[in-house]
Amino acid sequence: MGTVPSALKHCLSYQHLLKEQPWIGEPVPPPQPGQESQTSGLPEYIKIVEVGPRDGLQNEKVIVPTDIKIELINRLSKTGLSAIEVTSFVSSKWVPQMADHNEVMRGIERHPGVRYPVLTPNLQGFHNAVSKRLYSMGCYEISLGDTIGVGTPGSMKRMLEAVMKEIPLSALAVHCHDTYGQALANILTAIQMGVAVVDSSVAGLGGCPYAKGATGNVATEDVIYMLNGLGINTGVNLYRVMEAGNFICTALNKKTNSKVAQASFNSGTIN
Repeated sequence: MGTVPSALKHCLSYQHLLKEQPWIGEPVPPPQPGQESQTSGLPEYIKIVEVGPRDGLQNEKVIVPTDIKIELINRLSKTGLSAIEVTSFVSSKWVPQMADHNEVMRGIERHPGVRYPVLTPNLQGFHNAVSKRLYSMGCYEISLGDTIGVGTPGSMKRMLEAVMKEIPLSALAVHCHDTYGQALANILTAIQMGVAVVDSSVAGLGGCPYAKGATGNVATEDVIYMLNGLGINTGVNLYRVMEAGNFICTALNKKTNSKVAQASFNSGTIN
């Protein structure tokens, strides 16, 4: 074959490493009492809040059948996720994809240890509210969203520094879209600063119906892959999330936005 270019050798070596290291798809074991985190300075556990069934599907142009939504949620419930945002109790006039919220809530299988929150927007009550006011009103968690995906690690750092002066770190979460390809970098910045709750969407589905040009949420698969590589426990099985992503993308006749899923399916890692 002659001389193998060094770049190719490195690529082959990395592919060999992936085959020899099954941790890539399995949840990182939780640390034992007294055991230090594998990556110094980072949270030992990150809670992934799966928003695909709600935020991911609300922007689809074709109405997604109720039974498909229910099956997606049921599959996600078997991945190890502890929180799955299932629907929104909002007027079907404004978000027609969520018109079947009652049917979805009645139809899903509820698994022990999994929460199934819903979005209940109240624009009049919260129109002028800011993070500090929300927290003082009793909100236990405030998710800071980059809905149009224009943020960078620098702006994420500055925003968190400002918010953390008013709100305890334990009450903060981040919700990043990937319009400019910055979502994973922004999430890494946030967890380096101590944030331990991250919103994401299976297959990178989503977009905001009121934010022109905003593309999908950061893919759950890509977030888990990154956190697994950092040795951070999520309790979520990456392979099962990819299978759920493949299910919904097949049902919607669209390609996954997850780079990890694309690479895994193309290489035959997932069949």
